[in-house]
Amino acid sequence: MKPNSGTLVINIMNGGKAEAYEGVYQCTARNERGAAISNNIVIRPSRSPLWTKEKLEPNQVREGDSLVLHCRPPVGLPPPIIFWMDNAFQRLPQSERVSQGLNGDLYFSNVQPEDTREDYICYARFNHTQTIQQKQPISVKVFSMDSLNDTIAANLSDTDIYGAKPVTERQPVLLTPTGSTSTKVELRGNVLLLECIAAGLPTPVIRWIKEGGELPANRTFFENFKKTLKIIDVSEADSGNYKCIARNILGSAHHVISVTVKAAPYWITAPRNLVLSPGEDGTLICRANGNPKPSISWLANGVPIAIAPEDPSRKVDGDTIIFSRVQERSSAVYQCNASNEYGYLLANAFVNVLAEPPRILTPANKLYQVIADSPALLDCAYFGSPKPEIEWFKGVKGSILRGNEYVFHDNGTLEIPVAQKDSTGTYTCVARNELGKIQNEVQLEVKDPTMIIKQPEYKVIQRYGQVSFECIIKHDSTLAPTVIWLKDNDELPDDERFLVGKDNLTIMNVTDKDDGTYTCIVNTTLDSVSASAVLTVVARPNPPFDLELTGQLERSVELSWIPGDENNSPITNFVIEYEDGLHESGVWHYQTEVPGTQTTVQLKLSPYVNYSFRVIAVNEIGRSQPSEPSEQYLTKSANPDENPSNVQGIGSEPDNLVITWESLKGFQSNGPGLQYKVSWRQKDVDDEWTSVIVANVSKYIVSGTPTFVPYEIKVQALNDLGYAPEPSEVIGHSGEDLPMVAPGNVQVHVINSTLAKVHWDPVPLKTVRGHLQGYKVYYWKVQSLSRRSRRHIEKKILTFRGNKTFGMLPGLEPYSSYKLNVRVVNGKGEGPASPDKVFRTPEGVPSSPSFLKITNPTLDSLTLEWGSPTHPNGVLTSYVLKFQPINNTHELGPLVEIRIPANESSLILKNLNYSTRYKFYFNAQTSVGSGSQITEEAVTIMDEAMASRQVDIATQGWFIGLMCAVALLILILLIVCFIRRNKGGKYPVKEKEDAHADPEIQPMKEDDGTFGEYSDAEDHKPLKKGSRTPSDRTVKKEDSDDSLVDYGEGVNGQFNEDGSFIGQYSGKKEKEPAEGNESSEAPSPVNAMNSFV
Repeated sequence: MKPNSGTLVINIMNGGKAEAYEGVYQCTARNERGAAISNNIVIRPSRSPLWTKEKLEPNQVREGDSLVLHCRPPVGLPPPIIFWMDNAFQRLPQSERVSQGLNGDLYFSNVQPEDTREDYICYARFNHTQTIQQKQPISVKVFSMDSLNDTIAANLSDTDIYGAKPVTERQPVLLTPTGSTSTKVELRGNVLLLECIAAGLPTPVIRWIKEGGELPANRTFFENFKKTLKIIDVSEADSGNYKCIARNILGSAHHVISVTVKAAPYWITAPRNLVLSPGEDGTLICRANGNPKPSISWLANGVPIAIAPEDPSRKVDGDTIIFSRVQERSSAVYQCNASNEYGYLLANAFVNVLAEPPRILTPANKLYQVIADSPALLDCAYFGSPKPEIEWFKGVKGSILRGNEYVFHDNGTLEIPVAQKDSTGTYTCVARNELGKIQNEVQLEVKDPTMIIKQPEYKVIQRYGQVSFECIIKHDSTLAPTVIWLKDNDELPDDERFLVGKDNLTIMNVTDKDDGTYTCIVNTTLDSVSASAVLTVVARPNPPFDLELTGQLERSVELSWIPGDENNSPITNFVIEYEDGLHESGVWHYQTEVPGTQTTVQLKLSPYVNYSFRVIAVNEIGRSQPSEPSEQYLTKSANPDENPSNVQGIGSEPDNLVITWESLKGFQSNGPGLQYKVSWRQKDVDDEWTSVIVANVSKYIVSGTPTFVPYEIKVQALNDLGYAPEPSEVIGHSGEDLPMVAPGNVQVHVINSTLAKVHWDPVPLKTVRGHLQGYKVYYWKVQSLSRRSRRHIEKKILTFRGNKTFGMLPGLEPYSSYKLNVRVVNGKGEGPASPDKVFRTPEGVPSSPSFLKITNPTLDSLTLEWGSPTHPNGVLTSYVLKFQPINNTHELGPLVEIRIPANESSLILKNLNYSTRYKFYFNAQTSVGSGSQITEEAVTIMDEAMASRQVDIATQGWFIGLMCAVALLILILLIVCFIRRNKGGKYPVKEKEDAHADPEIQPMKEDDGTFGEYSDAEDHKPLKKGSRTPSDRTVKKEDSDDSLVDYGEGVNGQFNEDGSFIGQYSGKKEKEPAEGNESSEAPSPVNAMNSFV
């Protein structure tokens, strides 16, 4: 025995025989409390005996008969594994006809000539001894009917009757088991094997049924070509009659096997250790079942209880021992033995009588950590006799825990089925019995669960692309998560293309092998979550292969192919192309296409073409590479099927007719010697067809034709085998010449100052001498009537298509003299011009004056200078000047209008207010009306005495304090407005807009009746008092001075449309340099002061 162990070691490596140790062994363990015994252990040496020598006669069998080759292996321990092989150590093939039985014999349902051989060898493999024993070879010779008849005929006279008959079919006969019924006993839990092997010709087919029931599902298997029925883990319910049926076309045979399932003893209730305190009661229960039912016997400390020392507290009642008011001397080990003829069970149970105060085995202050919403199990492993009572408290001064929210286990464990964050804290376990009391504290922490808040998503990516899977997590701050990525539930490939980031996985340069399921696993010490996504790698399909041509006919052939791999994107269609090796070798043409589900197509062919075909697969990603070309197929020659297309007849000269056509392609010729028969005759003239035959050209010129005469034309194809079908006729014309006459009766109707309408009579079609394309109108400006100065003449041309007899001339200049003429146009060119026609345009409104300057500002006057309009568009009658003051609150004063003679170019305005800004509106007029206006602003200068007084005031302390107070008030207002705007308040712009209405919609003075009829692109219109916005309530950024910025709300500052501060108006204006047409007033603190008053 091993030291400090109950293990017994038997070693025969250094000598001794295994047979010497054969027997039954049992181990007994004993101390002062009692004795326990083990199950019986049986030791038997393994055996692999040799085959007994025997003389084996050759087996001579008639073809079609059955045959059994017996193995009869030696009896070994454990039993050997049987298999049949030949001399070359190759396993003999088995089938429904030839198979090995459970006993190792080889069964032939019917023999065939190919079964003849001399090396049928049965082998027995003894795994425990690692040896293989071989039986002597068995010889089998099968006689066929033909050879048997020949042998009989050689030994009999002609008058004898042959005894051997031809091979006949036979109905099934069972080779094993024999008879119609048999029995089988199997133990519960084992594997049930039932076998039926039948002879017959043709080879019978075996079927199994259970009489009065069904074969058990999920536990039934068929082996050895259904000749063996296998049922695993059998139970008493599997007892019954099993029928095997062997059937062929001649009939059937059957055998019934009656199966009885017996059972070695098995536990229902095994005895369990008892810990009792003195004076307590208890029971040991030993219940077992089996077939037949086992007998129960008890032992005490390894001795049958009937002869063991008596114990008044013990009473045996069959399978139960009852203990009453035990004492410490009642401690012992009891054995229960359950036995029947198929085995036995043995169990030890220790009855320990103790008097112990409670002890808690769980370490103090043990920390438990769980995830919220999951169970929490707090251990309180205890020991004591009598058995202590367990109570749980939460916190130092908490009350005892009760209720459905807790589960109290018998082993002292407290279970909180759904732990929450408020379950965190200290829990106290108290164990008490009559001998004492003890308590222990444990700590519980409830953590937030780990979650994947953004899971990886299904991705479809093209080959060689880049893909990324996200795995963004949320976790308890006290837990350290680790993220692991798996591919198809295995580690990621060791490949630098896989980049694992903090919260993503990126795969570079994706290949087909990257296709699969990717899983993100997040682990903490308390929980684990995962999420998966599938990556599908798509690509263009692989090219089709194995192209085959079948059903070759003169005008058709069938092409079939095998599709290549679609690479995860279904093939939508196949494109079939062909090459004509006879006419265009190396050039592939589109033939047809078919749906992606089709792999054959019937192709129409043309004669005299050496075809090769290839197939291209198409999916959503793109087209595959072309397949390898098919074999070549040369079609026979034939007459052309079609004639040239796009036949035309157009003359290039007035006396010829050029006939053109599109030549047939090589495969359209249908045979060698392709030529064209060109025929023509004049239309509507009773002439015969004129024809020529040409080759290798697509044009023929007919000379000496009349000018622009219609011809009937046809072109027919022919080859060495004949003509194509009769072609259709087309109409062509001989060459054109220039038109002969000009349009007559040209008339011009002036509609307004910029538009005129011209009329003419059409020319006779015969004089056109070609296809009428339309008329051209040439027109040009001779001079401007307002300036009386000539300039370079620029002719303009308008073309009117078809047989039109009028047209409109737009874009004319007002008050000008024009000339025009009209010409007819055909395909050759233009005809002669009509006589020039003179017409004049009426006056129009002038353009704006070329400039307006305001100079020499004084206390009460300003000087205005201007330039005449660039385009007067008539005789100027006068200039109109309108102006109005702008006060310090940015409002407009009354509007004043002055008319100025047309010959003036300057004006001095007097009696103006000092230190006042004025806005001026200036435009020119003709008899038709007013032209566009130009605007300017200027300021009169300030009186020097007042300026000095204002400067003195500005330097006084009280004034500076007042200005500071005003500035502070404005700052507070700005803050209030800013807060209102952020809270959704609206700046009251509409009231100001209503106050500054458009002057156009205000009442006019009597002398302003025509004001506002015309305006320039900037819409600078004079505004009456209080008016600052156009009628559409918008302020244009281009308006140089008339803007909301200049006349915004407030004194010191303004707000734009969203309420933001944009600075002082007066400060902005005074800081601008005086240049151009702006006022030359210098900035001064006085002006700054005026902006506040």
